[in-house]
Amino acid sequence: QVQLVESGGGLVQAGGSLRLSCAASGSIFSINAMGWYRQAPGKQRELVATITNGGSTNYADSVKGRFTISRDNAKNTVYLQMDSLKPEDTAVYYCKLKCQIHPTISPKNYWGQGTQVTVSS
Repeated sequence: QVQLVESGGGLVQAGGSLRLSCAASGSIFSINAMGWYRQAPGKQRELVATITNGGSTNYADSVKGRFTISRDNAKNTVYLQMDSLKPEDTAVYYCKLKCQIHPTISPKNYWGQGTQVTVSS
């Protein structure tokens, strides 16, 4: 199976920075894309940023210019550098991996357990 381990969340003051990491392990044949989503209390889970195997990135408008997604293909790890954090960035951040575990099996999505990010004003 596929496991995702997230780290790097915490409490930070507005204007500060945090860096999230998500390491994928297990029976991974190939990775299509990795990304970060977040869910604030009482709200739906929303896309934050994604990065494809080729390095193409996509960001939510609310984080453009402040967050940067990157990946280390050798380590099957995706990062989210979050700068100029705002109280409205407070949420549980989830890592998502789209990958194949076998060449004959269609890609599937896997989710991490989530890491709390709290930004105080």
